[in-house]
Amino acid sequence: MIQQLKNIDSAFKHVRLFTAVLTVSCTILCGYCIYYCFQKISDVSQKVYVITSEGKAIQAVLSTRKENIPVEAKDHILTFHQYFFSFSPDEKAIESNIRKALYLADESAKQQYDALKEKGYYNSIVSGNVSQSVTCDSISLNTNVHPYYFRFSGKQQIIRSTATITRNLITEGYLRELNERTESNPHGFLIEKWTTIDNTILSSTKR
Repeated sequence: MIQQLKNIDSAFKHVRLFTAVLTVSCTILCGYCIYYCFQKISDVSQKVYVITSEGKAIQAVLSTRKENIPVEAKDHILTFHQYFFSFSPDEKAIESNIRKALYLADESAKQQYDALKEKGYYNSIVSGNVSQSVTCDSISLNTNVHPYYFRFSGKQQIIRSTATITRNLITEGYLRELNERTESNPHGFLIEKWTTIDNTILSSTKR
């Protein structure tokens, strides 16, 4: 009888130990599953998918404004120069590009535009059926001091009915951060004190 009681007590201890081990294991497993799920949710929340005009989904990773400054600033500078210097021989197209460019810069760009307009530059583009485009060679940017100094280096190609002219294009200015982004200024920067340093002719080829 005593032996049977000992066996029952021993069996009860084993069951209790097994139950304790199982409970601890389940608790650890549940804790890991909860941590893993929260980690995955956190990772997913840091990713944004952007649908392009072609219908493709592109993954964009969320980051701080400071991390994106070099990329966004250079794209802002490039976009401005493409709008300001790329034309087709169409008055409305020229006005549209200039209007988009002037949203990205201060009165220094407006002054250059007014000077070119006063000289009849844009009228000559339309009357001469001139096409003009700009390509970027490099953009140097100093983000250590705000407003950020930049220098744009590129080539300006002017296609006339009789010749194709390539000009050197070097400009400089400063980039100031704005408090808000808008549809007309998606990067939230403004070009200030913009000047053209060099716009000399590099080559001229007859057509």
